[in-house]
Amino acid sequence: MSNFSHLANAHPSYIENLYEQFTKDAASVDQSWRDFFLGFDYAQDNGNGAIVANGAALPVAEDGAVDWEHVQKELRVFALIKAYRVRGHMDASIDPINEFDDPDALLELARFDLTEADLDVTFKAAQQLFLPPSTLREITAHLRKVYLGSIGFEFDHIFLREKRRWLRTRIEKHEPENAYGLSAEDKQHILSRLNDAVGFEDFLKVKYPAQKRFGLEGGEGAIVGLDGIINQAAEQGVQEVVIGMAHRGRLNVLANIMGKSYESIFQEFEGVTPKDIKGDGDVKYHMGFSSIIATRDQKEVNVKLAPNPSHLEAVGPVVEGFARAKADMLYANDYDRILPILIHGDAAVAGQGVVFETAQMSELDAYTTGGTIHFIINNQIGFTTDQKDARTSIYSSGVASVTQSPVFHVNGDDPEAVLFVARLAVQYRNEFNSDVYIDMLCYRKHGHNEGDDPGYTQPGMYQKVKKHQDVRKLYIQQLAKRGDIDEKVAKKLIKDFKDRLQGIHTDVKNKDIPYRYQPPEEAWRALESDHWEERFFAESPETGVAEDTIKGILKHLTTLPQDFDPVKKVNRLYDGYQKAIETNQLDWALGELTAYATLLLEGHNVRMTGQDVRRGTFSHRHAVLISEDGKQTLNRLDGLSKDQGKLHIYNSLLSEFAVLGFEYGYATASPDNLVIWEAQFGDFANGAMTIFDQFVSSGESKWSRMNGLTVLLPHGYEGQGPEHSSARLERFLQLCAEYNMIVTNVTMPANFFHLLRRQLAWDFRKPLIQMSPKSGLRHPMAVSPVEDFGSGTRFQEILDDPTVSARGNKKVKRLLLCSGKVYFDLAQHKEKNQRDDVAIVRLEQLFPLPTAQINKILKRYSEAEVLWVQEESRNAGAWSYVSEHFLYNEAIGLKLKYVGRPATASPATGYKKVHVKEQQDLVEKAFA
Repeated sequence: MSNFSHLANAHPSYIENLYEQFTKDAASVDQSWRDFFLGFDYAQDNGNGAIVANGAALPVAEDGAVDWEHVQKELRVFALIKAYRVRGHMDASIDPINEFDDPDALLELARFDLTEADLDVTFKAAQQLFLPPSTLREITAHLRKVYLGSIGFEFDHIFLREKRRWLRTRIEKHEPENAYGLSAEDKQHILSRLNDAVGFEDFLKVKYPAQKRFGLEGGEGAIVGLDGIINQAAEQGVQEVVIGMAHRGRLNVLANIMGKSYESIFQEFEGVTPKDIKGDGDVKYHMGFSSIIATRDQKEVNVKLAPNPSHLEAVGPVVEGFARAKADMLYANDYDRILPILIHGDAAVAGQGVVFETAQMSELDAYTTGGTIHFIINNQIGFTTDQKDARTSIYSSGVASVTQSPVFHVNGDDPEAVLFVARLAVQYRNEFNSDVYIDMLCYRKHGHNEGDDPGYTQPGMYQKVKKHQDVRKLYIQQLAKRGDIDEKVAKKLIKDFKDRLQGIHTDVKNKDIPYRYQPPEEAWRALESDHWEERFFAESPETGVAEDTIKGILKHLTTLPQDFDPVKKVNRLYDGYQKAIETNQLDWALGELTAYATLLLEGHNVRMTGQDVRRGTFSHRHAVLISEDGKQTLNRLDGLSKDQGKLHIYNSLLSEFAVLGFEYGYATASPDNLVIWEAQFGDFANGAMTIFDQFVSSGESKWSRMNGLTVLLPHGYEGQGPEHSSARLERFLQLCAEYNMIVTNVTMPANFFHLLRRQLAWDFRKPLIQMSPKSGLRHPMAVSPVEDFGSGTRFQEILDDPTVSARGNKKVKRLLLCSGKVYFDLAQHKEKNQRDDVAIVRLEQLFPLPTAQINKILKRYSEAEVLWVQEESRNAGAWSYVSEHFLYNEAIGLKLKYVGRPATASPATGYKKVHVKEQQDLVEKAFA
């Protein structure tokens, strides 16, 4: 039976009693019954929340009494209508090649205790469909037209009734039998877009049959959909569109949506390399592009296609971060002016976990972008994997239920239906600022790439595909049949486009035309320099701030507003701040917050996200305080001045992959602001390594795009076991080359202050990976005087031993080089044992390695034996990196000796006593 059998099978006397109850107190009956009684004019809302019975509207029998038997049938028809709304999408004609094995929607009349004898009976239930009272035959015909055509509407899972009603109103009034109400100009435009899409693929197939292009063949309707989205969005006030997509169909989107010239694309196929190329570049179907395009109504829209790696769906959160940054900076958080679009493949959107993470971010204050339009190019296959092996959910769009987003499943061979849902998606997104999904079922003409033969694994499917006509041919036939176009005109359109491409191609082949970056590409170029070390890394720029300003900031940070009653523990915290200031020993928290405050005073914004960052995992930061009653919050960096920037600090959802991707995207679009992601523990970066590998470390080299993202990874061996000791410093150092990013292991608050400020002081941007402290947050030696923050000071890449006097260096016979927390263990041992013959020097910056400064240190301690000391295992930490660089760097040429833990499979021991013994041993060995 139907899911609505409680309505359809209710006994007439029960209905009568329920109706009487309803007229007395509408809230006392179930929502489904209220819908029924209100929906059929059996009762009316008087506008004041009261229900007025409308007994005259009830059907009556010959004796004048209410015909409750007919009311029962009305309920059965109502249940039938509900079933079409809820399950109709499962019987819709959405699959052009009939590969989709969807379950039966169970819509037969018998399931609702209705028969053919009822077909010509008139029912008021038709009013639910915006029809006058109609026969059951007319009602079912309308339901099939609306819900079983080329579009399957899936929206009943949405909790908010307002959203469901909004959708129903537009869905049940649309006219698929009348070309969805499209004008003659609309149809011509659809044909033009299909001609561009199909013609482009056909041309490349002939000219470059042996090259990979990951064509859109079989899914060319996507170009109609994207074009429709952008045009509708512009009509509704959108000024900027940011797109993320994988490789399939990317060249087609670049050419026919973004406006990248056919000449440039042909040159890439011909292997023409730009003369002034920077970095290593990337394959043509990974590159990004930016352009300003004119819509059909001549509205200008700024459109960006983000570059992406082959790691499917990784670009999704990057696009969202980029869009949020633009909304924050340019559009005053008016999300109706900027639209993110994510284009998915069916296998990837169902299989990649980052899709779920990104979906969960969509309506959080820290990450919302006002709704994303998700466009699934559903090839119904993943490389060689069938749908039944690719997911458990019925549809690849199953993730939409997480955010209660509507899904429009549409037949890719019906471009008019694709345009209808494209427009509807934009209207819904801008109305509710919520995500919406378009699931365009189509097919993939070739294998995973043009050289792959799918006949080995899907022979049946590809027999259908070979016989299937392309969407352009099908649409021309449809237009001709309706008399909307002469086939001769269509053939001329095809020939003209082919001739145009041929002319461009001939010029590229026969003329020595250098590859030219188009103006939009120029804006994304990276800074070019052959002398990075001499120009930028020999010494850091001055980043100190006047001491009066520093003291003013400290006063602000340690003064609570009189009208704010904090949690009682905060008073003890503030007592500690006062003591630190009085003794001129600023700890890590004060140094960090002071850095942010100085940037805010200079007009920059600071954005920080991560798990528990407001308080700090180790309860040190307390950037936002909560009142004792839990009703107020205090951002401690508000109120510094009238014109200051803003500290945007958010506790993130428990995600690393998507959150880091989001912040990378945000930093890309926001170079004048400090953007920070902090991991709860450094090893949590493991869950985000795709972003580190494919974007953070290599994005500039591949795509010529600078990025200044700052990443804080708590790192240090304190006996917390294998999972919370190491941030895997070695992995990040292995990623370092060609001045692609900065890796540091800073130990002192003032140096951290300068490190953060340096990120914005440079006239270029580089990602920063900082191994941040844990025990060092409160270590008695990890304090800095105000003078170290003052004017004329800067970041120190190397910190010499502060206990060695200017002339004491001659006594030093052993030089211990180290980085990070182990310094404090070594320094305490040196002080306790009065070892003036040992100097301990910290490398605060590991990459780029400060070669000139290292040589100064080695020259100062020229008579000393040089050891590298680390608390990490030999196969971890910085040892492999520094030993190679010291030995093979011509400017240094020194073979280091190693002191540290032996190589281990696990980062650290899980036993506290073992840890303590290991730490003692390595410290003693360093001095032995």
